[in-house]
Amino acid sequence: MFRSEHFHNIDAKGRMIVPARFREALTDQFIITKGLDKCLFVFTMDEWRLLEQKIENLPMADAGARKFLRFFFGAACESERDEQGRVLIPTNLRRYAEITKEIVTVGVARRLEIWSREIYEQYFNDDALDEDVAVKMALLGI
Repeated sequence: MFRSEHFHNIDAKGRMIVPARFREALTDQFIITKGLDKCLFVFTMDEWRLLEQKIENLPMADAGARKFLRFFFGAACESERDEQGRVLIPTNLRRYAEITKEIVTVGVARRLEIWSREIYEQYFNDDALDEDVAVKMALLGI
């Protein structure tokens, strides 16, 4: 289970250091793909396989299903850490998430999210977000 947030930079080659607290759970190979809200999603191979099983029955005649598959699975790439604990974020994914230098890696239960720091801070400065979070907390009895 992933949790917490880490602020750091990517290098000139588009590599980021995987925060030490995430390295054990994020083993040799994992998947990086487009996420929602202009961030990237990172899944362990086990979590990715569970997602693949869930989408096997999506109807190909459904335009929304096809769009989802192209967005989510079309951009997915298998990645691995190098000896220094770095991972290359492919150019197309950096472009999608508008990642240039400063990033935030966020543990969100069964996945990691990688954000441009600027977009991450804009996202959490949205007043409507507070209301959305409050509603979800109330539903959970928190």
